[in-house]
Amino acid sequence: MRAVTHHHKHSWHDFTVATHSFFVNRVKPFVKKNIVMVIAFIAALVTSFIVTPDKAYIGYFDFKTLTCLFCVLAVVCALKNIRFFYILARKIVELFKTARMSVLALVYITFIGSMLIANDMALLTFLPLGFFVLSETGMKKYMAFTFIMQNIAANLGGMLTPFGNPQNLYLYSKFNIPTMEFMGIMLVPFALSIALITVCCLVFVKGEALELKEERVVLPVKRTIIYLVLFALSIVIVFRGIPYFVGLIVIPIALLLLDRDALKKVDYPLLLTFVFFFIFAGNMGRIDGVRTVFSFLMEKSTLLFSTLSCQFISNVPSAILLSQFTTNYKDLLLGVNIGGVGSLIASLASLITLREYSKNDPKGTKAYIIKFSLFNFAFLFILTGAMFLIKLI
Repeated sequence: MRAVTHHHKHSWHDFTVATHSFFVNRVKPFVKKNIVMVIAFIAALVTSFIVTPDKAYIGYFDFKTLTCLFCVLAVVCALKNIRFFYILARKIVELFKTARMSVLALVYITFIGSMLIANDMALLTFLPLGFFVLSETGMKKYMAFTFIMQNIAANLGGMLTPFGNPQNLYLYSKFNIPTMEFMGIMLVPFALSIALITVCCLVFVKGEALELKEERVVLPVKRTIIYLVLFALSIVIVFRGIPYFVGLIVIPIALLLLDRDALKKVDYPLLLTFVFFFIFAGNMGRIDGVRTVFSFLMEKSTLLFSTLSCQFISNVPSAILLSQFTTNYKDLLLGVNIGGVGSLIASLASLITLREYSKNDPKGTKAYIIKFSLFNFAFLFILTGAMFLIKLI
């Protein structure tokens, strides 16, 4: 009998050790890396008890946004795998011989990149390049500043195009905004952002000379052409030129044949974050008390409330949630784009930058966060103030 009890204890001990090991090695890192998705899941789950699942749930989902996001992310992963962006960026950096111009080039690449491949993808692609350039040329003193400017550039650069930021893609699709009107709304804050970023880089970085080591990298021509065609197809779908289901058929088939790894590397937690926030936002929109409060606040000032909302619940969930309570898409669009700068959680992209920075300089993380907050809130106040001034005029 004692032996059986001892065996039972031993088995229970093994089970608890295995469970603890699984939690520490698998679950904890996953949750840490995808904290926004986990929060979105909890929010969706909690509201599902208030508004029990029914037929109306299917109307919560914007399948076009999810498809466009998947297509763009998949093709970008394929281009990244052949080092397309790395080579492109390296060529641009080689043209500039000083620290000031190289940092400006890195920030501009991130800015343009976010317009084409979305802000978080632009950062995952170009932050390592920023680190590479500054560490290889002995200019690590500019690391924090460069990362912060690349982060601001990624969040603000994507505002001009419907596919530059995930929240743009959603609002563009939800309100069926004409493309030229969309770009017209975003043009002034976009131009002001470029000016502010340029001034910061010229003021805070000195014109010290630098050199990059030679490295020979060759692009596979056939694949590059095919991926660029697929990327163009994704963009045409975003601009409503082709039905979205075409991309959902063509792109996965092409990548299954050419680069399965790209399909594995797609940021599926980001797609799931959208799914969970669609459920959360849809449910919130059906709770009478919430409808009354949010509608009242959005009526008072859509621009101010949406900008503030981003600081606490991030820009993508703010766009999905607040779009249930207003038809003023112009101010909502401005608010959730400008609101991407400010606090560390104002945009998913800022958490990516923090993760990359602390990986490269763990001891400097606290100083980085202070510097990040100073620059980001300065941008937030200037851009929000400018938009209110324009409204008054």
